[in-house]
Amino acid sequence: PYPLSSALPAFCVSLYEHPSFSPAAHCQAVQAENVEVLEGGTAHISCRLQDYDGSIVVIQNPRRQTLFFNGTRALKDDRFQMVLFTPRLVRIALTNVSVSDEGGYFCQLYTDSTHHQVATLSVLVPPETPTVEVKQEAVEGGEAELTCVSPRSKPAATLRWMRNGREIQGVVSQQDNGKTFSVSSTIRIPVERKDNGAALNCEALHPALSGQKKIRHYRLDVYFAPTARIVPPSGILREGDSLSLTCSITGNPLPRNILWSRINDTLPERADINGPVLQISRLSQSHNGTYLCQAQNNFGRAADQYTLLVYDPGAVVETHSAVPYAVIGGVLALLVFTVICVLIVTIWCSVRQKGSYLTHEASGLDEHGEVQEAFLNGNDASQGKKEYLL
Repeated sequence: PYPLSSALPAFCVSLYEHPSFSPAAHCQAVQAENVEVLEGGTAHISCRLQDYDGSIVVIQNPRRQTLFFNGTRALKDDRFQMVLFTPRLVRIALTNVSVSDEGGYFCQLYTDSTHHQVATLSVLVPPETPTVEVKQEAVEGGEAELTCVSPRSKPAATLRWMRNGREIQGVVSQQDNGKTFSVSSTIRIPVERKDNGAALNCEALHPALSGQKKIRHYRLDVYFAPTARIVPPSGILREGDSLSLTCSITGNPLPRNILWSRINDTLPERADINGPVLQISRLSQSHNGTYLCQAQNNFGRAADQYTLLVYDPGAVVETHSAVPYAVIGGVLALLVFTVICVLIVTIWCSVRQKGSYLTHEASGLDEHGEVQEAFLNGNDASQGKKEYLL
């Protein structure tokens, strides 16, 4: 065997990219091509020969271990197969490629002088669908902290958060794991009750995905205190009817237990509770009262109440019959008051008229006295007044 591990002599070569080769220099007897392949795929490593005269061709891996000596396998690794061996082209295939297979593969041709070329194998590691980690629970009125993680890719994947078609800027961190990278992107967003169930997407972009994206869909889970609302029955409830009350509960997490009670009293014996539903059959007056439903979770509690009033036909009839008497009594009281007012006005007017008559009468007597006095004095107005006893 030839001393393959010894230092190689000087050579006049260049690296050439697949799928075509550039024109070779005259001093070059072997050409190799660089290869890029996805992890887990198959890499084809080719060595193109010029002026091959049957000399020895050796292919080595990046650790300078001989894979093939001419067409004969030298390394016991079944992943390497000789695909083609002709005077112009030697090609081997490497299946189930991993990142540990990366590096330069040597194509060496031993003629009067040794010629070699290096084919560089690059392995792309596309990211898997990223995962979402909850760093801080989303509670109504607070913030949600979410981290999107792509644990392994090469080169490093690009992560971005999207909501309703708009990107949410995140804090990106990257870790080198040797030949692969782990990437994470963390966002903090304020949340309210209405955000519960909102859709978020974490997208991973990578050259190996050929323009496609790996997407992790995530729905916000916002925790909030419960609410309670009793759905009342329609219409009037009469004795003998059945009552059904439903306590409608919201909340996250949804309360599992709903407590029914009657304020200042116990529940009727015929009360049947089935989760949010309270049923009472054959209603009677004794069932009247205020019924309460309550629910709670780790973030608060809620309650609602319903007042039951069973229809009593007898009581209603009595109430209706009493109404006319009340109206009649009111009318009579009004009439009495009116009569009293009329009497008062009449008496007042009578008294006023009598006073006026007495005043006029006194005035007439005064005039008569003056006439009489004038007569006795013989109409002598110049004489003084005299008193007469009649």
